[in-house]
Amino acid sequence: MLRADFHIHSEYSFDSSNRLEAIIAQCEKTGINCVAIADHGTAEGGLKLKKIAPFKVIVAEEVLTPSGEIMGMFLKESIPTKIPVADAVKYIRDQGGLVCIPHPFDIVTRVGLGGKVMEEIMDVIDIIEVFNARTALPWRSSKSLSFARRYNKAGSAGSDSHTINEIGRTYVEMPDFNGPEDFLAALRQGRIHRCIASPFVHFGSVKARVAKPFNGNKKKENGTN
Repeated sequence: MLRADFHIHSEYSFDSSNRLEAIIAQCEKTGINCVAIADHGTAEGGLKLKKIAPFKVIVAEEVLTPSGEIMGMFLKESIPTKIPVADAVKYIRDQGGLVCIPHPFDIVTRVGLGGKVMEEIMDVIDIIEVFNARTALPWRSSKSLSFARRYNKAGSAGSDSHTINEIGRTYVEMPDFNGPEDFLAALRQGRIHRCIASPFVHFGSVKARVAKPFNGNKKKENGTN
């Protein structure tokens, strides 16, 4: 069985300082053996981690659209940011990837897609993130789960970790898989282990965001927290 955290940010996100080596060490420490690296505006972190990690890595990306964020999973290359929803979906599909909607109802503190837009594109959605550890209000997660059940979509979960210690506190226990279609079937059998993150973790995101312009970081990113 896998213990999977399907929403992790690396140093390739503009608001995270999680080094790839540190992500590997934390996963090994917490028993996580499958991750999705979903950086803002780039797939580079996931592509690099996949080459060095001793466990399964799904290359993902949070793509910013005018309507909110869409996550592409099983990507082969980065997708441009700040593009229309239809374009984001096409980029994902052209790579053979899956369309996931992260934190869909966090429309105040983050750029969730929201129910209206989700209903408009429901036929192209593969996965809905039904639990995000950084979503502090339980009703938002409950609403995400209700949407997934109503439309018979697979539900994912993740720590949305921007700092190392968040990794692995929320995870999905599920069967192993090979490829996107097999992943969807395995995910439907998954059991989510939930742990809401402390609100103080957001200070780590702010710290990374402020520090990067001054530390010569070479990874130029675009997106939202």
